[in-house]
Amino acid sequence: IMAVPTTVIYFTCYDQLSEALKSRLGKEDEHIPVLAGTLSRFGSVTVVSPLELIRTRMQYHKLSYKQLYMCISSKVATDGWFSLWRGWSSTVLRDVPFSAMYWYNYERFKKMMCKEVGAHEPTFFIAFTSGAASGSIAAVITLPFDVVKTHRQTELWETETLKIPQRERTSTWAVMRKIVAKNGITGLFAG
Repeated sequence: IMAVPTTVIYFTCYDQLSEALKSRLGKEDEHIPVLAGTLSRFGSVTVVSPLELIRTRMQYHKLSYKQLYMCISSKVATDGWFSLWRGWSSTVLRDVPFSAMYWYNYERFKKMMCKEVGAHEPTFFIAFTSGAASGSIAAVITLPFDVVKTHRQTELWETETLKIPQRERTSTWAVMRKIVAKNGITGLFAG
């Protein structure tokens, strides 16, 4: 339910933005992958964020669809529609830099490897290797923001389930400091 809309929105926007930017800035501008990746990820995260929140809740509690509907309905009735975007800022802090780094490195690695082997177009191996390397780099750097997002979302559900008054919202950096204090620096790279 989540992967298809995310992928369709993200890659369609990336392709369209890349082409529009190339026609304005020139095909060789190195900022194009960063701009197109950043804007397309920002849009897809915003559209799909409520689905990710629901998925996290379903993973945290084994709920039937009826129970899930009741939980979401009561949450919206109590806190409004914007409550479905809780965790959005942490997701943006994770996904937008990931996307910017991924596309920038992917395009650079492809160019470098094509130049190295004397190819005019990237082969499957070049594209695969470029994607794997750039994805790995971006994932390692942005993983702490994924840990924070999951921490915030599960903390929200625990608060509701255990009927504990909700604590004051803390910044992403405060949550990171709390995770490091409790689990050490490796806590930011859990999972």
